[in-house]
Amino acid sequence: MSKFFMFVAAMITASNIVLSQDSSRVSHEAFEELKGAHEGLNETVIEMKNALDALRKIKVSGYLQAQFQTTDGMGVGSFAGGNFPAGVSSRFAVRRGRVKFNYDNDLTQYVLQIDVTQGGVGIKDAYVSVKEPWSRAVALTAGIFDRPFGFEISYSSSSRESPERSRLFQTLFPGEREIGMKLELASEMGLFSFVNVKAGLFNGVLNTANENDNSKDFIGRAGFQLPLEDMNLAIDGGVSLYSGKVQSNSKFVNSFSTATKTHSIDSTAANNGSTYERSYLGVDIEVYYDLPLLGGLSLRGEFIQGKQPGTSTSNSFYNPGATSTALYQRNFSGYYVNYIQNIGLSHQFLLKYDVLDPNSDAEAAEIGAPGTNLTVADVRYSSVGIGWIYYWDPNVKFVFYYDMVTNESINSAASGSLAAFAGDLKDNVFTFRIQYKF
Repeated sequence: MSKFFMFVAAMITASNIVLSQDSSRVSHEAFEELKGAHEGLNETVIEMKNALDALRKIKVSGYLQAQFQTTDGMGVGSFAGGNFPAGVSSRFAVRRGRVKFNYDNDLTQYVLQIDVTQGGVGIKDAYVSVKEPWSRAVALTAGIFDRPFGFEISYSSSSRESPERSRLFQTLFPGEREIGMKLELASEMGLFSFVNVKAGLFNGVLNTANENDNSKDFIGRAGFQLPLEDMNLAIDGGVSLYSGKVQSNSKFVNSFSTATKTHSIDSTAANNGSTYERSYLGVDIEVYYDLPLLGGLSLRGEFIQGKQPGTSTSNSFYNPGATSTALYQRNFSGYYVNYIQNIGLSHQFLLKYDVLDPNSDAEAAEIGAPGTNLTVADVRYSSVGIGWIYYWDPNVKFVFYYDMVTNESINSAASGSLAAFAGDLKDNVFTFRIQYKF
């Protein structure tokens, strides 16, 4: 009997050993499966984190400006968003429809900005920027980007209080951008937190055209910032230089003579293909002050003078095309002054005055006088702009702006295309704009 019980006990013990081994085997297999699943989950999390880190570096922003405009004339030439078509005195338009992609990888940046309007799709910015890793004070930028001249060029159209840049800057720097490469010295610490320098070389043919000569244009600005926080005051400013050349595609080159007060013509055959000076010197200053109770104010101004190649009918940025066009050389000067007053958190009042004299050597009475060959491109313009801006919310603002444009009254004997300039043209423009920015 005792042997029977010993046999049963032995069987039970053996069974427990076997069950224990099976359980251990099952537990080990389950653990290995769980471990594999955990490792797979870790890999997935790492992949997701890497993807999220990459997405965090991508910044998408943009704005759209929809507007209505009306003028007191018909089909007038205008710097308030382009000329009005013949016989038209009012229009709706999408002035700007920008989308900007910025991949910011700390020391490097890739930027692409496009503009979508009723006129089509165009490239505004396309550049890469690389910053040195030691002091982070020096950056190299190459591609299509803002010309480093003055203040108004780089002041975004989404932030600018007036609907358009001044006639001076639209004439000298149409499109604001150019193709080239620049170095920038700026920092948040040390000396370069108060002083900044930007300088570069550019094709000098606008941002959508191919290079047409071996000359490169130099553009640079040396600026300063003086934050006077104890006085609720800040003063910024700078000096800018543009030094470049343009190539004539015609043998006819005209230079204004201060002695005869006419454009003297040089028709030497060698002029065709020769280069001629384009140079600007500018100064700018910006004053910011926080008025008690009322709000912050800004007072900004720029003055530029220099030599501007153009044509008989235009003093705008000269870019020779396929058609042979006589080149005109003129000395010019111009400036603008802006006063912006914040009223509370939602309102801004704007007063702007700008002047462009495309031929600072010619007087109004000489234009159109018998025996002179001065043209519409020699006429001086000034304008007064009054505006009110209402910020509906952080994304939307409404702009009401009236631009009163005055041309100098030239010689009463003027005829042909100059005859209308004996008095002031009807080319004042009222703009109502809605902007959405994100």
